[in-house]
Amino acid sequence: MELWYTEKQTPTHGITSKISQTLHREQSEFQDIAVIDTDQFGRMLVLDGMVMTTIQDEFVYHEMISHIALNTHPNPENVLVIGGGDGGAIREIVKNPKVKKATLVEIDGRVIDVSKEYLPEIAEALMGNAKVEVKVEDGIKHINEVANMYDVILVDSTEPIGPAVGLFALDFYKAIAKALKPDGIMVAQTESPFFNADLISRVFKDINSIFPITKLYLANIPTYPSGLWSFTLGSKQYDPELADETNFPQLETKYYSPDIHKSVFKLPRFVRNLVK
Repeated sequence: MELWYTEKQTPTHGITSKISQTLHREQSEFQDIAVIDTDQFGRMLVLDGMVMTTIQDEFVYHEMISHIALNTHPNPENVLVIGGGDGGAIREIVKNPKVKKATLVEIDGRVIDVSKEYLPEIAEALMGNAKVEVKVEDGIKHINEVANMYDVILVDSTEPIGPAVGLFALDFYKAIAKALKPDGIMVAQTESPFFNADLISRVFKDINSIFPITKLYLANIPTYPSGLWSFTLGSKQYDPELADETNFPQLETKYYSPDIHKSVFKLPRFVRNLVK
């Protein structure tokens, strides 16, 4: 008998993949955690029935949430990731030679543990990298307890459901601005322009009310709803479209490159209309 996994991405649309086996399943304090092995995308991390990452396409999301901000900021020494318990964003951050410290704040420690065991290619930087500090705590609480501390903050959240709802709120973005240094940059994943247009417009408006430079950019991630994904960048000083590619470090990446850095801000008209 064939086994298939289906994520209902909206009430009327889903994505389905043939699976060979379920490698892990548990109910943590915060959510249902599963790792399944799919024929098309390899091992897949699923939280509360939603695909978080897969071995086959994870590099797109993790490179694009990280390197745009890191290469826009001239000296990103101290970087924070809120969420991102799979470790992929941290893996990308520590590739940058200018980064001295990368801090992960993840509310669910079991996501970290499960990722280390079943997704070691993604979680490798969480296993003994000298630059990395891991804190198992509420990211919103952490942000509200620090000020003028980070050069770059990445909000690597799940969809705006359950514990992640507060990571899409205006007060949270205000707290991020306070936690950043005077020339700091933030990036948040902001869902699909096809399925989450209202959220993108609202989040862009909120971040734009706080940061003098606010930009939306896109990437193609096959296993995320619609395959077209957005990120919203807020910067106190540096414009990512004016970054000097000649100063970018040479990194081992699969999707992101100096050539693509500025092109991702050239938005299709229907997306551009969401952030007018």
